[in-house]
Order: sequence, then structure tokens, then C-alpha cells
Amino acid sequence: MKYTELSDYIENRMRMSHIYQPVMLLEMLSNGGTSTDVNIAKAILAYDQSQIEYYAYRTNNMVGRVLRNHSVVTRDRKTKAFTLIGYETLSNSQIETLKKKCQERLDSYIQKRGISIFRHRTQSSGYISGRTRYQVLKRAKFHCELCGISADKKALEVDHIIPRNKGGSDDISNLQCLCYSCNSMKGDTDDTDFRVIRESYDNRDPSCVFCNPQRDIWLSENELAYAITDKYPVTDGHVLIIPKRHLSDYFDLGQAEINACTSLLQEQQQATKQSDDTIDGFNVGINVGPTAGQTVMHCHIHLIPRRQGDVTDSFGGIRNIIPGKGDYTKM
Repeated sequence: MKYTELSDYIENRMRMSHIYQPVMLLEMLSNGGTSTDVNIAKAILAYDQSQIEYYAYRTNNMVGRVLRNHSVVTRDRKTKAFTLIGYETLSNSQIETLKKKCQERLDSYIQKRGISIFRHRTQSSGYISGRTRYQVLKRAKFHCELCGISADKKALEVDHIIPRNKGGSDDISNLQCLCYSCNSMKGDTDDTDFRVIRESYDNRDPSCVFCNPQRDIWLSENELAYAITDKYPVTDGHVLIIPKRHLSDYFDLGQAEINACTSLLQEQQQATKQSDDTIDGFNVGINVGPTAGQTVMHCHIHLIPRRQGDVTDSFGGIRNIIPGKGDYTKM
């Protein structure tokens, strides 16, 4: 490709969804027109701020602390620079010898442990596709689902709620978005017996209508929940989102089940609206306990489409479940 053609491509025809193309071209232009996939990957990593933040955190709070405790290095709190104690007393040959010793220890450790030494970077084992990772990040609104910090402040990781080595699946409902700090703490301190949780997902009540529905009436499903049309609809298109595990109380659902229900809720909301252009609103409701109106003691979520004029006065929405409480401006 001639200069004018390559220049035109970079300036006018390059369609970017990420940094990859210009970084790859920069790497090749800087190395005689050729570069390996590994070197290109290293160049991309140099631009990945989340990776830099992650290892800066580990340097300051883990390895740096260990070396400070052994009086090997000091750290300037203001500049965050580490200094090797006594470096000025070392000769060039001594520095080279020490570097060689470090490299030998490094090579030996990598040879012994292999790629598993970087497993802490993503607590889950197994491959999570880029598309699935994006869907989980998008569902979490690019915030940690534990502490709430945003992706622009701390690197986020997509990990399994129930670890794969405990029987957890790669279904998106079993994935969560955590910042690297929360994910690291979760891996170090969580002593929950995940086998018990996994087994509980299979809990069914033979007498429960929602535990034994006709599968041919299911609108959609995922690993932990399914959707059906309400048998007694409040409005046309009224859908129920139902966790497969038998339990009565929404607040007893696990995070994976909440994720599964939310995914179906969003899916059915979009499908219902696309199929009926008269719909311009929705009510989402959950009855917990007989006092709140629950009649089927298996947790379920109502998705009720609303249309202009379906009631005389819709002001207050769900507040109208208590007569006279809908219009709070008159209270």
C-alpha cells in the first residue's frame, strides 16, 4: 500500500470501535513494517488504563508493602515513587548480577507455576467471550455490583457468581460485574458453600402451579427463570417473570436469580412494546406475602403494559393499590 493510500485509510476510511487499528499500525510502522501478534498485544496493553490501575494497586498495597516491611525499598507518598535502599552503593557489575538473580527467580517461578500465576487477575476460570462480557458490563451500567464504583474510576472484571469449580455455569445469569478490589476480596474471604446454593436452584414443589407449568406456554427462559403470559391479565400483554426455584419471597432470591429475572423482564418489555405500538408505559410489580396481595406462594414479577386511556386517571401509578393514596398532592 502506497503512502497516499495508507494515509487516506488512516484519516478517512478507518472505522474505529476501539483503539486496536491505530495501535497495531503504530507498532508495525515503528518496527520496520512488521510486528508479531504478541508485540502488538503488548502495545495495546500499554494503552489499557484498567490494567495499569490494577497493577499499580497491587504494587502499592501488596508487593510494595512486602518490600517496605523487609527494608528493601522506600516509597515517597507524594510522588508515589519507590526507591531501592542502597542502590547508590552498588557497582555496575553488582547491579547486573542482581538483575540476573531476579530473572533466574522469575524464570524458575513461571516454569513451576505456569499461566496460573495470573489467575488472580480474573478470579473465574474459563473463557468469557467479549460479547458476553460487554452484556454483563452493560447490565451493570458499567459499575461494580458490590461497591458501586464506576468503570472510569476502577477497572471492572466479569466473574462467576457461583465459581465454575463449584459447579457454576457460564450462563449470563451467573455472571457479575465487580471492580478488581471487590473481586479480590470476594476470592479471599467468601466462605459460602456454593454447592448448597447450586443445589437449592433445583428446589421444586410438586403442588405448585409455577413449579409445574406447561412448557409449551413459556414465552422465554434462561437457566434460572422463565416468562409466561398471565392467565388472568390486567391488560393485554400482561407477562409474569418467574424464577424456577420454588420460594415465595422475592427478597430470598440469590443475585444470579435476580439477574436472570431482570434479563427476562427487559427482554419481554422490549418484545411486548415492539409487538404493540399502542403501549406507552409499564407497571412492574411484586407481591410479597398475603398482606401485600400475593395469592400464589411462588415468587413472580408482573410486567403490565399500559396504554393511554386504560383507566380514567393513572396519576400515582402503583400508589393506587391503597385507595385514596394515588394522588399524593391531595394528601
